[in-house]
Amino acid sequence: MTLFLLSGTALLAIAAVVASGGSRSSRTAPGGGTAEPPVTAARAKGRIAGLEQQLAQAHDTQSRQILAGSAIALAVMAVISVALGWFVAGRVLRPLRVMTAATRRITADSLHERLAIGGPGDEVKDLADTIDDLLGRLEGSFDAQRLFVANASHELRTPLTTMRASLDVALAKPGPVPESMAVLATRIRTELDRVDRLLEGFLVLARTQHGEFTDSARLALGPLVLTALTGRAKDIAAKGLTVRAHRIDDSAWVWGSRVLLRRVADNVVDNAIAHNEPGGWISIAVRAEEDDADAVSLVVESGGPVLDQRRVAGLAQPFRRLGADRTGTGQGSGLGLSIVAAVTQAHHGILDLHARPDGGLRVTVTLPPADGGTRVQAPGMETGVAR
Repeated sequence: MTLFLLSGTALLAIAAVVASGGSRSSRTAPGGGTAEPPVTAARAKGRIAGLEQQLAQAHDTQSRQILAGSAIALAVMAVISVALGWFVAGRVLRPLRVMTAATRRITADSLHERLAIGGPGDEVKDLADTIDDLLGRLEGSFDAQRLFVANASHELRTPLTTMRASLDVALAKPGPVPESMAVLATRIRTELDRVDRLLEGFLVLARTQHGEFTDSARLALGPLVLTALTGRAKDIAAKGLTVRAHRIDDSAWVWGSRVLLRRVADNVVDNAIAHNEPGGWISIAVRAEEDDADAVSLVVESGGPVLDQRRVAGLAQPFRRLGADRTGTGQGSGLGLSIVAAVTQAHHGILDLHARPDGGLRVTVTLPPADGGTRVQAPGMETGVAR
């Protein structure tokens, strides 16, 4: 309202100035003070007609000057109004832009952040406070959900242990054990082991999402990957896979939890083995990126069928699998890559899943490097015939 009144006042002032200048220039006394002969009736009529014509011309000139002045005033005020409106709108909308940028940065793993918009108690401030309250409620709900998953997973491990012990006791009784009972006990134990791995995955996810790890240290990523390969040598040999350690960089040092980063190495190697073709191949690389001084990467590629990239991108979500080969084999619980994604994010890294054009999957884990430190020599590993 204030801007509207100021703009209208300025417009009238400019028009009045232009009009007054034109009217002063047109005020000339007809006749100019010369001596005139005696006035007759005919001469008086002619004089009156001339004065009327001069008044009409002066009126037309003044009307044109007022019109021109109004047009000039309108053009000037249009430019001033646009500039003033742009400035005022920017000042008014600046808190909204700040709120939008802050809201985009907040994710499920950073719900502790708040907009915290200051200023007078207007509608924008009320909106920011409402969003902060919503984020607080969402944070409480996520924390309660994660705590429930962690507690439930922990509590369920006790009955699983009890059932496993009961099976062992039943099979260890003296006397012959019926074959049907032995087969049933073996099947039940297999399922119990699978549920135990599932619960362990839930615990790791909950722990990672809470950021509850205190064993952070500077460590080399290469030996963790080589340990994972060594521990799965029998599975690799059973499937006839060829493993190629193309490059294990001795300068690939990171800062993080040894337990969780080892779980990352285990899971990506397990994924490459479980979803590979018999007689296939696995390629391993751990390197400090030369084109990016702030990155250490673990790249695991494996052969297999051609995958859909749009569906591959969703494998970082819990219980996501691709096709019947990832649902019917019973290999894994669907939490492997989701744990990798959670641990990578907790270490401020990036997980990239990419379907290879000629079949198979490439998993790239990029982590920030540890500053300085001693370089280590990581041994290589070769299983089968290099391809």
